[in-house]
Amino acid sequence: MSVPDLHVHRFGPADGPAVLALHGLTGHGKRWESLAVEELPDVRVIAPDLRGHGRSPAAPPWSFEAHVADLRALLTAEGDGPAVVVGHSFGGAIALHLAHRHPELVRGLVLLDPAIALDPYDMLDIATAAIASPDYADAAEARAEKVHGAWADVPERLLDLEMAEHLVPTMNGSVGWRISLPAFSASWGELAREAVLPPAGMPTVLVQAMKVQPPYVTEKFRSALQAHLGNALEIREWDCHHMVSLARQAETAQLIRTLL
Repeated sequence: MSVPDLHVHRFGPADGPAVLALHGLTGHGKRWESLAVEELPDVRVIAPDLRGHGRSPAAPPWSFEAHVADLRALLTAEGDGPAVVVGHSFGGAIALHLAHRHPELVRGLVLLDPAIALDPYDMLDIATAAIASPDYADAAEARAEKVHGAWADVPERLLDLEMAEHLVPTMNGSVGWRISLPAFSASWGELAREAVLPPAGMPTVLVQAMKVQPPYVTEKFRSALQAHLGNALEIREWDCHHMVSLARQAETAQLIRTLL
């Protein structure tokens, strides 16, 4: 897929330090707007809709390798690297693969409750459920799912923005998120793959959302990352749900600044 086909949200001055911001499954790049505008106005934030999400094309493959190729093309086409790469959930896994394959493009990593090397049977159950029930009767049902789940501690104004940008009518008269269901389902399989690690010495911040149970950040991955990076790794445990960057915007921005 060529760079012009990947829909990209850009915030901040063209000459600011570069941050590549990667959303999670069911997400989109515009989710980073409030963080960028309110907390990082001097920073150049590059926030693509990942393949199969938002307004980007949905054509396969949907592998980590395909996402990395998309991002490499994005960063190199306009001279946007090396960048601090911020990844939430599935985006955190992609950030690790990008750093592993193309360390010259990555200045440092901020991993926000990354979802990596998860149980294959859990991933099968989630993907199966998504196929069986991919949409909602109306906007109220979609909103309730977020409020009573991973978005429980996200400010209401940010949830309003999410609903306005990302909830769209479906072919059967219901509503759903602006994503490709095949891409979404396939991506859960990617999260069952073995973890990769960034190069030794790469500055990395790992945030674990402690209200997420069972955790996306497994003890096995956390220990492996700590053993590999040593003093280059900073670990934060935050008392929040999974939507870390929206629930804790100011704190997230401060972590990003430490790597800039």
